Amino acid sequence: MTRNTLLTRSLIAACASALALAITLPAAAQQKGDVEAGTAAAAPATKGEKRLAKLLKGRVAGEPVRCIRTRGREQMQVISHTAYVYGSGNTIYVQRTRDPQQIDDRDTLITNRFDPTQLCRLDTTTTVDRMTGMFTGAVFFDDFIPYTRVKRGASGEG
Repeated sequence: MTRNTLLTRSLIAACASALALAITLPAAAQQKGDVEAGTAAAAPATKGEKRLAKLLKGRVAGEPVRCIRTRGREQMQVISHTAYVYGSGNTIYVQRTRDPQQIDDRDTLITNRFDPTQLCRLDTTTTVDRMTGMFTGAVFFDDFIPYTRVKRGASGEG
């Protein structure tokens, strides 16, 4: 089995676990009568979350991966306080980071890579203000989540 196949399978398993957790947590909070958790679950989506949801429409999350291949000037979108989105086409990768509130589309991402052909969760990444060039923070990546476009009719539906 190739490394990419193993990474893909592990990403799918991790996403399935995260989805299961996301589904069960609100139900568990309601069962416990936790008013705060119930209110947080009902909170309206932020502007960034709405933008990300629009990008992910028609896509299915895969298994998280530690690294993604980068080709030259790979397309990257910055969604303030939400995520970095890499790539285009059938599969895009979402990087929420450990503290997504620090993501700002006014900053420039500077990454010192261990491998110039990949972007990995352990790469050293900082941000600088686009206008002043001053350091604005450190970025700590989590695994990258691939989202692949669903082909209509592939599962017999639709």
